[in-house]
Amino acid sequence: MEAILYILIFIAGTVFGSFLTLATYRIPLHQDIIYKQSYCPKCNHKLGFFDMIPVLSYFCLKGKCRYCKSKISFRYPLIEIICGISFVVLALGIGINVHTIFSLTGIEFALGILYIVFLFLIAGIDIEHRQINKGVLIYGILISLLNIIYQYFTLNKFNINRIIIYLIIIAILTIISILRIKKKAKKDYELSSVILCIIINFFTLEIGSILTIILTLLIISIKLLINKILNKGKKYNNKLPIASYLCISNSIVWITIFLSQIGG
Repeated sequence: MEAILYILIFIAGTVFGSFLTLATYRIPLHQDIIYKQSYCPKCNHKLGFFDMIPVLSYFCLKGKCRYCKSKISFRYPLIEIICGISFVVLALGIGINVHTIFSLTGIEFALGILYIVFLFLIAGIDIEHRQINKGVLIYGILISLLNIIYQYFTLNKFNINRIIIYLIIIAILTIISILRIKKKAKKDYELSSVILCIIINFFTLEIGSILTIILTLLIISIKLLINKILNKGKKYNNKLPIASYLCISNSIVWITIFLSQIGG
């Protein structure tokens, strides 16, 4: 029975992953992500049910659009698989089973899913467009508040004074960011990255946040070194997707924490 549950959780994760690939494409274009039917971005043909089965459709169609035969990026099934694995690791880490899925543990699992969605959206949009979407950032703040409420009233993990300090910081940074938008200032990427770090802190606490930042700096150092070697004497785009590196690093830290809990 437990095996069937985790298979279903993996399948649910791949479905979420499929939705996230759609969302990361449409959100920067200000397109509807709920009601508008999925379509091929090359030929604009609407996709049928059998064109959108996570992972399986990609391999059945041999990585090509059924209608225009355009090549489909492998990142689509890859994201679906990674999302499915993330769901399973999360479920194992917090001890989800048929008896606990409808308890407080189930609420913790749901909050974890919302956070995974947040990380995937931030990273996906940043990699493609080098921007941190404000709507997704607000979504991250909202789920942080939900997580704080859950943690405070059920596990007492958050000190009320610390919560107030973090919320004040987020409020100030958000107001500054909004004011900069009104002034048509486009260089608020760094400010949004700081808000992202605070959201990460709400879910992984200080130790997880510190490890995330250290790993991010390591990734950036390696990336800059590779760019310098491969582009010696040439100009290259040195604008790094720092937000996506933060999300990837935090995912690694988060998964490591949960795997250690499984092992313990």
